[in-house]
Amino acid sequence: MRTRLRSAPGAACALALLVLVTAGLAAAFPRALDRYQDDGLRQAVDAAGGHRTTVQIYAPAPDIGLPRAERETALRPETLTRQFAAAVGAAEEPFVPDRRESAYGVRTTVPQPVPEEWIPQPSGLPAEVTLVAQNGLADHSTLTAGRLPRATSPVTADTPEVEAAVSAETAKNLRIEPGSVLHVPGTGREPLAVRVTGVFTPRDPDGPYWSTDPLLHSPVLARVPDDPDGSVYWQGVLHLAPEAAPAMLGTPGMPSRYWHLAPAHSALYAHELPRLRSAVAALESGPGLRTVRSATDDRTLAVTGLDDVLGEYDQLRSGIGPPASVAAVGTGTVAAVVLVMAGGLAADRRRAELALLRARGVSLRGLAARLLGETAAVALPAGALGLGAALLLVPDGRRAPALLAALAATLVAALALPLRAIAAHRTVRVHDPRTDLTSLRPSRRRTVAELTLVVLAAGAVVTLRGRGGGSGELAAVAPVLVAVIAALVLVRLHPLPLRGLARPVARLRGIVGPLSLARASRGSAAASAVLPLLALSVALTTAAFGGSVLAGVHEARDRAALLAIGADARVEATVPLPAQLPERVREVPGVRSATALSVDYQARPHTARQAVPVAAVDVPSYAALAAGTGLGAFGADELRRPAAGSDPLPALASPVVAETYGTRPFPVRFSDGSTADVRIALVRESTPAVSGTDFLVVDRAGLSGGAARPTALLVTGPDIDGDALRTAAGSGAARVGVRSEERDRFIDSPLQAGVERLYTAAVLAGAGLAALALLLSLLRAAPERGALLARLRTMGLTRAQGRRLLVLESLPPAALAALGGALTGWATIHVLGPGLDLTSLALPPNHPATAPAELRTDALSLVVPSLTILLLTVGVAAAQAWWTGRRGAVRELRAGDVR
Repeated sequence: MRTRLRSAPGAACALALLVLVTAGLAAAFPRALDRYQDDGLRQAVDAAGGHRTTVQIYAPAPDIGLPRAERETALRPETLTRQFAAAVGAAEEPFVPDRRESAYGVRTTVPQPVPEEWIPQPSGLPAEVTLVAQNGLADHSTLTAGRLPRATSPVTADTPEVEAAVSAETAKNLRIEPGSVLHVPGTGREPLAVRVTGVFTPRDPDGPYWSTDPLLHSPVLARVPDDPDGSVYWQGVLHLAPEAAPAMLGTPGMPSRYWHLAPAHSALYAHELPRLRSAVAALESGPGLRTVRSATDDRTLAVTGLDDVLGEYDQLRSGIGPPASVAAVGTGTVAAVVLVMAGGLAADRRRAELALLRARGVSLRGLAARLLGETAAVALPAGALGLGAALLLVPDGRRAPALLAALAATLVAALALPLRAIAAHRTVRVHDPRTDLTSLRPSRRRTVAELTLVVLAAGAVVTLRGRGGGSGELAAVAPVLVAVIAALVLVRLHPLPLRGLARPVARLRGIVGPLSLARASRGSAAASAVLPLLALSVALTTAAFGGSVLAGVHEARDRAALLAIGADARVEATVPLPAQLPERVREVPGVRSATALSVDYQARPHTARQAVPVAAVDVPSYAALAAGTGLGAFGADELRRPAAGSDPLPALASPVVAETYGTRPFPVRFSDGSTADVRIALVRESTPAVSGTDFLVVDRAGLSGGAARPTALLVTGPDIDGDALRTAAGSGAARVGVRSEERDRFIDSPLQAGVERLYTAAVLAGAGLAALALLLSLLRAAPERGALLARLRTMGLTRAQGRRLLVLESLPPAALAALGGALTGWATIHVLGPGLDLTSLALPPNHPATAPAELRTDALSLVVPSLTILLLTVGVAAAQAWWTGRRGAVRELRAGDVR
């Protein structure tokens, strides 16, 4: 074995490099996917906020019939700390609470009014406060004034005064400062005096410690329920020292104990999602809750929205999974075919050696063991290096899938040569059979095997088509199945055009045409021609499918951005825009046009409880804008104000509004108090002025001056500078939205961006492997071609004729592969297109998409890879002819050369 490896170091190094790259890519893919999925899960939990993702455990204050000392003890921090430890211990893996961001304490559940008149009273109503004694205030806040509260002596329900701190925002809005005293009503006692000793700012207001209840750091203006006058009053929080919690028993605030368990982000893994949801359910209403109740109170309850957040993420992951699976399976298939082709090339190169060994009595088992030892000695270290490189370059993710993927690639590389040798040398032969495609007839066994494979693949594709595209494993292997059918059919059809061209070409003058056609038909046996064609078909199919997926994603994002903005940019305000603004906007570089309009979002049709947005537009310019954007194009004459001023205005409406109000005239009352009669004349699914399913568009020439004053500008242009547009709009109340910026915001989850990058990488890797497969197929015949050119040059063939000969010889199989790959890609897109929804990959979760993002044929993805294959084939053939010409004929025509 050592002698063999030393005698062919180049082949051994090439195999090692191929295995290293293939095993590394195979190991890196699942780890990268794990990393993006984990990042997406953590981002989803972060975005949901602590009020949804924290497991909130509540227990009421001890029963009033218990001794007062026992009730007070239940609210003291020592008791709550012990119970918090029991709650953390009740959580089952993989749900791991973050002790730093988790919180526990006591709070009043009924806000209490305070009589202090110096606190702002917008509607003449007193402010209400909630008393909270939460642990860890010093660790999660920064003092800006005064000091944090403390209790110098044991606090009881009869304590007359306690200390508190407030957030900076609460202090600003309620005009509280250190030294202020607020009086909270008491129960059977004098009001509890709460002296403010400090003001703080939260260190991480978006963290679970604070975001579980935003009222902890941000007061709110609450509305009085069912008040026709819309009266409001302030609500805020006073933070007591944890030792002062028993004082709440002397107030009517109905104190409650709580323990908030925030999930630790570092322990969130997407592959553990089912177990994580089960653990959350157990803590919310299962064995975990029973354990918590045994340590706290039989009336303890647990609530959380974490399970809903995990379900939304799981839905997103399920929607993104099918496109990613297609890329992984397609690229993996190409890699496997390339490894098998490398083994076949090695077997062809050593055909004479292996035939001699068989002639001298070596058994098939012994031959396979010897070849397996040779390839394993090269492939196993290379595969280990590839796995190590993947683990270093992609540090996150599970190791088991990466190890299995690298091991699979290594085993394919190690077994390809022995298995190919066994198949080729089952019978001891003296002469090699003829390999002319135009005359060779495939065996019946091979015909039956190919027909069986085609029938199975076609049946799977038909089943998939019947499901409407579907998802899962069958959808992932659909491109490979179609490529298998195409490769087998094209190999069978390949001899037909060659036979048809044989006679016409034979009548041509010169030797290049007939000889190149003859060489094209004798390049390799039909069985060995399947692998290169299969590799190229799968790679081209994956590239075409991937390009169509990316094109569909970009188109969906662009469409959603257009629906949100209405044009390439939008300038809008709640008040009429300055009269000079349209001219300033038109002078911004990149701006082509600016259409002024007025949008009244509070307009109400007669007897309607819900407002309907009404856009008052200049009909000619707006009709041109609608036609240019493709959003509800219409004829300008259909929406013009009628000549008779008493006739109702024709209106363009959404289907929902048209179904609600019909075609009869009805009055619409605008925000300025004016009224106009309108009649729905046109119905469109969308319009540039308003996004959503409810809208009316009318000619502003028929409205009053107040209702017709422009409040928005819809701007068009190829390259609009958002900063320059904002500068032109000024620093007033106008909001500026740019279509390109809106499109960039649609990549909401790291999972979406990561899978998109993985898909692009998989397509590029498949394209590189396809090029390698083409090079291997050309390399297989390179020695024979070199010897042929040398012999023909001795007979007078010029170098130019030699180049044309090799190019024309290589074109038929390359053209076959290019055409087959393009057709296979087109067929796969049409098979999967109807049922493959790309909305989850293209848009953020819960985005109000008007239509799902669909897979569409991308012409560039079909044509460019196929043309690349042809150009690469011509380039390799020309390079080989040039290199052979430089070497000379003497080195090619050695004595005893039997190639």
